[in-house]
Amino acid sequence: MQRISDLPLPRDQVLPDASMARLEALARLMDGIITIPGTNIRMGLDGIIGLVPVAGDVVSGLISSYLIWEAKQLGAPRWLIARMIGNMAIDSTIGAIPLLGDAFDVMFRANMKNMALLRRHLEKRGLQRRPSFGGPTIESTARRAVG
Repeated sequence: MQRISDLPLPRDQVLPDASMARLEALARLMDGIITIPGTNIRMGLDGIIGLVPVAGDVVSGLISSYLIWEAKQLGAPRWLIARMIGNMAIDSTIGAIPLLGDAFDVMFRANMKNMALLRRHLEKRGLQRRPSFGGPTIESTARRAVG
């Protein structure tokens, strides 16, 4: 299997698609992987690990920080990083409140909001193509990059 650095395409054309697929999957895992039975409400690990006082909110904040760090690596401007940090701060601050914060974690979905901001930014710069169906997956992105 070839490494991304061995591909003939310039790095900046390959990495946004691969990084975005990975980040989208992580954001979905954190904010919307599970549908609450009997409702249309989706929740992710953020709402579940937030039930653990303090440690759950710290872990959730670290994962959100990784998404923001990765956005910076993709060339997101300072104003976009600031908005993403604001979303994370709101989620972490209110999420730390017992019970009310757990419900807020399920409804606010800071990671999905941050990914939407990053996706729009990359599309405007022409680095990310809008998928024609369902969205990118890690497997399809890897096949495109290698094949």
